[in-house]
Amino acid sequence: MNKPDIIAAVDPVVKAFEKLGVLYCIGGSVASSAYGVARATMDVDMVSNLKHDHVGSLVEMLKSSYYISENMILEAIENRSSFNLVHLETMLKVDVFILKDVSYQQESFRRRRKDTIDEENESVQLYLVSAEDIILNKLDWYRMCGQESERQWSDVLGVIQVQKKRLDRKYLKKWAMELGLLDLLENAFKDADK
Repeated sequence: MNKPDIIAAVDPVVKAFEKLGVLYCIGGSVASSAYGVARATMDVDMVSNLKHDHVGSLVEMLKSSYYISENMILEAIENRSSFNLVHLETMLKVDVFILKDVSYQQESFRRRRKDTIDEENESVQLYLVSAEDIILNKLDWYRMCGQESERQWSDVLGVIQVQKKRLDRKYLKKWAMELGLLDLLENAFKDADK
């Protein structure tokens, strides 16, 4: 998956969210590639504060370019889970996670940062999770995968290596302790130094 495909698949969703006043941020491999070492991806992960009253308009705005299910979105909002959109032109999947009322997720969402993805003549501004939060999120996924996902671990190491001097280590340590990820975080910093 290349940047023009990512822009083609994400930009209409971002524009629709912004028009509706829906806050969002992009995480996953798109964010880890922006902050660390770029890698191919098959989907885009977003977190949003989408509400019931946005759904009808969102479906109307995106239905010509995406596979989109109003019922799936409403169920995701109700259950604070996720739904996906499939961009028909690129077949790129956009997974949208509904923001949960959990202290870490709320803090991570507040810390989102606006950044630009550029590719030749195309440029789009997007909100991304912070570098610190992509590290914590990827470590959490790594733990959930039984600490066997090389892809998640490599993403973490790439972000640490590229962002090392800019990382807020106090923030990382605080939330790693609260999330039970401190040993993994310390190991990641050791591995990134090799």
